[in-house]
Amino acid sequence: MDATHDVWIRRAGTLRPDGSHLIDGSAHAGGRTFTVVSPRDGRPLAEVADGGADDVDRAVAAARRAFDDGPWPRLAPAERGRVLTRVADLVEERRADLALTVSLEMGKPITDALDVELRALIATFRWYGQLADKLTDASPHTAPDALALVTREPGGVVGAVVPWNFPLTLAGWKIAPALAAGCSVVLKPSERSPLSALHLARIAGEAGLPPGVLNVVNGEGPVTGRALGLHPGVDVLAFTGSTAVGRHYLRYAADSNLKRVWLELGGKSPNIILPDAPDLETAAATAAWGIFFNQGEMCTAPSRLLVHSSIAERVTEAVVERARALRVGDPLDPSTEMGALAGEEHLDRVLGHVHAALDAGARLRTGGERTLTETGGTYLRPTVFDRVDPDSALAREEVFGPVLSVLTFDDLDEAVALANATDYGLAAGLWTSDLSTAHRVARALRAGTVWVNCYEEGDLTVPFGGMKQSGNGRDKSAHALEKYTELKTTWIQL
Repeated sequence: MDATHDVWIRRAGTLRPDGSHLIDGSAHAGGRTFTVVSPRDGRPLAEVADGGADDVDRAVAAARRAFDDGPWPRLAPAERGRVLTRVADLVEERRADLALTVSLEMGKPITDALDVELRALIATFRWYGQLADKLTDASPHTAPDALALVTREPGGVVGAVVPWNFPLTLAGWKIAPALAAGCSVVLKPSERSPLSALHLARIAGEAGLPPGVLNVVNGEGPVTGRALGLHPGVDVLAFTGSTAVGRHYLRYAADSNLKRVWLELGGKSPNIILPDAPDLETAAATAAWGIFFNQGEMCTAPSRLLVHSSIAERVTEAVVERARALRVGDPLDPSTEMGALAGEEHLDRVLGHVHAALDAGARLRTGGERTLTETGGTYLRPTVFDRVDPDSALAREEVFGPVLSVLTFDDLDEAVALANATDYGLAAGLWTSDLSTAHRVARALRAGTVWVNCYEEGDLTVPFGGMKQSGNGRDKSAHALEKYTELKTTWIQL
C-alpha cells in the first residue's frame, strides 16, 4: 500500500480496535481492563480486557471441546489446509489495518509492518495451508506376520504465549502449524500488543475456523500466562520470550500435568567479520541494518560485532556512519527507518544497559541517548560501543534494543571462542570468502542458525530455534509440526 504519512495518521484516527477476549468464537469483555499505550506518542490506544484464571479456564474449556468433540481435528487435512489458505487471503485483504495496528502497538515503522511483518504472516499461513495434506505416516518393515504403523496425531490443546516485538509473525509461527496438525489453540499475546492478535483471530473465524479452535486471552504474564502454563487442560505450551520467563513455564509444567513445553528464548548473537569478507562495505552495512532493524528488538539481533583487529576501525566507522544517518522518527511516516522502542519501561531498561557500559569503560561511538522527546514517544538514537570488555554485561546480556557492542580478535580460534562465550545460542553470522572456513566455523558455532555472508535470510522451508539457553524445539518448516503432534505406534498381529 503506497500511502503518505498524512494518510496513515488519518487512518490511525479512525481505528477502533476491539480489546475483548475472543473465546469460543465470541467476544468476552471480562470485568477488569488495562490500557494499551502507543510508544509512538504515549497516548492510549484502547482499553483491553485483563484476563485472570477464570478467563483462561473458559478459553481452555472451549479449546478442549473443540478438540475432543469438534470437527477441526477430524477434518481431512486438505480441508484444514484450505481454511488456513483462506486466513492468508483475508489477512492480505486487511493488510493495511493489521500493519497499522502493529505499528501503533509497538512502534514498528509502518513500512516494516507492511513489508516484513504482514508478508511473513501471510506466507506462514499459506505455507502451512499448502503443507497440511502433504504429510505422511510410516509403516516400518516388520516380520511377515505383523503390520506396524507409526502415525502422527494432533497433540491436543496448545497454549501459545508470544511477545510484542513481532506480534503477528511469531503468533503465526505458533498458530499455523498447530492448526495444520489439527490442534486447538489458546493464544496469550503480550499485554503491549494484544490488538493485532485479536484482529487476526477474528479474521481466522471469518475464514471458517470453527468456534473454540483459536481463542485469545489478554493479560499479564504473572497472572494470565501463569494460569495458562499451570492449566491441566493444556497439552502443549509454546512460548517465545525471555529466558527468565521461559524457566517459569518449565516450572509450571512440572507443577501441573507435565505438558510439553517448547521455548524460543533470548539471544546475544555474534556477527563475525573476517578480513577476507567478500565485500566489507556490504558486511558493515548489514551489521548496521541487523542491529537497528525493528529498533534492535529482535532475539536474533547481531548485537555482538566481532571484527578482526586489522579491519576493526574501518568496519566500525562504516557502521557508525550508517547509525548516524539512520532516520529515527514517527512509525507512521513511510520514510522512517527506526521507530519507537516498545514503551517507557523498556526504554529505561535499554538506557540502563547504556549507562552500565559507560561505567564499565566501553567507548561510546554514537548514540546512547533519548531523542524526539517532544513527541511523547519512546525513541532512542542508534547506539554503537567499541572497546567492549568480553566479560562485561554489554557483551554477555541481551539488551533487546538498538545497541551494538564491537569486539576485536586476532585469529579464527579467538573469534570462535568469543562467539561461543555466551549462555545463548540462537543465531550467528560469518563473513568470509573461504568456503572451508565457512564450513568449519559454522560447525564450531553453537547456534541454531548460522548465516554466511548475509544476515536474517531464509524462508519457511528451514527451521528456526536455538541451542543452550536460547531454547528448544523449532518454529517454521515441517519440523515445527513435531511440537504439535504425538507419535503413536500401532502393532497389528496378522
